[in-house]
Amino acid sequence: MLFDFETIKKIYHEMPEKLRAARALNNRPMTLTEKILYTHAASPFKEIPVRGKTYTDFAPDRVAMQDATAQMALLQFASSGKNKTAVPTTVHCDHLILAETGAKEDLERANHDSKEVFDFLHSISNKFGIGFWKPGAGIIHQVVLENYAFPGGMMIGTDSHTPNAGGLAMLAVGVGGADAVDVMAGIPWELKFPKIIGVHLTGKMQGWTSAKDVILHVAGILTVKGGTGAIIEYFGDGAQTISCTGKGTICNMGAEIGATTSLFPYDSRMSDYLRATGRAEVANLANKITDCLVPDKEVVKDPYAFYDQVIEIDLSSLEPYINGPYSPDRAWKLSDFADAVIKNEFPEKLSVALIGSCTNSSYEDIERAASVAKQAIKYGLKAKCPLTITPGSEQIRATIQRDGQLSILESIGGLVLANACGPCIGQWKRHDVNFGDKNSILTSYNRNFSGRNDANPGTHSFVASPEIVIAFSLAGHLAFNPMKDTLTNDKGQVVKLVPPHGEELPKNGFDQGDLGYVPPSEDSHQTSVIVDPKSTRLQLLEPFKPWEGTDLENLRVLVKAQGKCTTDHISPAGKWLKFRGHLDNISDNMLTGAVNAYREEIGRVSNLLTGGVEAIPSVARAYKKAGIGWVVIGEENYGEGSSREHAAMEPRHLGGRAIIVKSFARIHETNLKKQGILALTFKDPANYDKIKEDDVLTIKGLKTFAHGVPLTLVIHHADGTEEQVMLNHTYNHSQIEWFKAGSALNYLNRNI
Repeated sequence: MLFDFETIKKIYHEMPEKLRAARALNNRPMTLTEKILYTHAASPFKEIPVRGKTYTDFAPDRVAMQDATAQMALLQFASSGKNKTAVPTTVHCDHLILAETGAKEDLERANHDSKEVFDFLHSISNKFGIGFWKPGAGIIHQVVLENYAFPGGMMIGTDSHTPNAGGLAMLAVGVGGADAVDVMAGIPWELKFPKIIGVHLTGKMQGWTSAKDVILHVAGILTVKGGTGAIIEYFGDGAQTISCTGKGTICNMGAEIGATTSLFPYDSRMSDYLRATGRAEVANLANKITDCLVPDKEVVKDPYAFYDQVIEIDLSSLEPYINGPYSPDRAWKLSDFADAVIKNEFPEKLSVALIGSCTNSSYEDIERAASVAKQAIKYGLKAKCPLTITPGSEQIRATIQRDGQLSILESIGGLVLANACGPCIGQWKRHDVNFGDKNSILTSYNRNFSGRNDANPGTHSFVASPEIVIAFSLAGHLAFNPMKDTLTNDKGQVVKLVPPHGEELPKNGFDQGDLGYVPPSEDSHQTSVIVDPKSTRLQLLEPFKPWEGTDLENLRVLVKAQGKCTTDHISPAGKWLKFRGHLDNISDNMLTGAVNAYREEIGRVSNLLTGGVEAIPSVARAYKKAGIGWVVIGEENYGEGSSREHAAMEPRHLGGRAIIVKSFARIHETNLKKQGILALTFKDPANYDKIKEDDVLTIKGLKTFAHGVPLTLVIHHADGTEEQVMLNHTYNHSQIEWFKAGSALNYLNRNI
């Protein structure tokens, strides 16, 4: 099925002329990132945007949403007064399927348990002309790569791993739902013009090394915040040796280094993938404007003159990596990993091995994993721990079932899960360990924060390629290196695994299976969307109150978060996913994963009204009822991780007025601004230490709130002393208007 061909044709027709205008303005060679940004400007730039400083407006080609984030985004869009989305939009049901016993049973249970939500998403998608992908159709990013992504395009998606589409040279950015609402409503999408980090790839991977190891290595170099405010652009002869889906894997995990997005230049591997997925017409068009879809030759020849930072990677010498635990940037070379396990006292026994997910479920991924499993079958080996396989889409599942890879993986003990996110996002009901039990799991996923996969802080989660995961499952422990170590089967035979191999694309083409796509009907405007007022899953939104027009006084410190505080800590997923469409109910999870700096206790703080210690949401509700505004204090890269805007909406709903931290992750900072809550940073990060549990705070300067002008925090200590510290912010004029209106949606509705 070929989607949006006429739209793509129009974009490709206009791109060369738009690029000529951009060249005339810049008067220098251009990176691929710049080419896509300039040709997607909401209106032609009159001045050259300054990287990392200038706020710019863009016109994305499409929007994609997964079911957990689509609920709140569409509830917001429904209140915008629009009758249809301004750009092609899709909803993908992939998050609300709990992994427990296997694909068939898990999908049936999800369709029963979340019927109300799926029916709502289907009906509201139909009403606004949105394409709907049913539960079981696949994970949003894999489905987008297979059907919608195209070279040189721009899309936004309400999921942090939207950059997966960069594997097809598309500039795809993860955003919060409020950003998606703007684009669906025909409002330009605002983004600070990003810096550009170039990753120069030379050589060719060999042996056990795969595309996953490129991004695991880059994560180790840049850390979880090294890409913040930047787009990662891969280039060089080495890029052309990586498959299209391998490129997607690399771009997907760019979210783990805070990058705005990642992308590769167009090449023959992408053309092959487009043709294999039924989009030969798109490939033919792209081949006619190749110069628009790659960086200029001068950029490749002298990258240091055009990128803000350049990373050099020789693929020929790149070794496999395993990253973790508790942070996706904690990178270990495979040759060093066994020693690291022993030295750091990580649980050595492997409790579960998991492959698949949106990051690594391509045909090539499963082929290489199956090639290791074939060796196991040949020598009488089986997985020594539970092994799960999560196909990324129904098309992948049907194809690897037809071609035999699934049966091979099942033969060594694999359990096939639904075509959904499952354990990768915490939708996993484990029965093999108790809460708090220390254990190790190895996945081919993307993210491994504490409690991410199974809500158990005792789980040490490590990330690797699918083939490495399969090899380790055969060993059953982490002190193993398949490049040099051997295994012993039940007959006492010593087995040395050989490096995996696999076809990049299926020789017999893809089998679409039960595709699961439902287009909107012709008379979609007649569709009614009804939300039961008594529902515990869905709740119509009430507009947030606008700013009072005064400085904010008598604010209490709800919590001072210590250390890493991701969106998983602010608004955990897992069991809470079922409330993603009900703001009040899901707010009972707010900051329940945050570590309280005053007592090193998770999710509990002092209630300054009663003197007791309670769960954070309970205290927030008490302050709200008493008319007391509150703030959250945090450390570096606050809000890293998933794009979930609930982590911003919940504090706003429960009476929060400001989040004051050392630094923010990009998406979360934007989400806070969109919801009308102040996102502020300490001018001097050391001032974090000055905030005490019983302080009363005042934020001054709001009457003259302006771009580039710091605000003042007055700290009233309980002993009667007072201190003042400066607070920086990144608000521009439009964002200040969002704050004054109470939210970006309020501002949008006021100006329609």
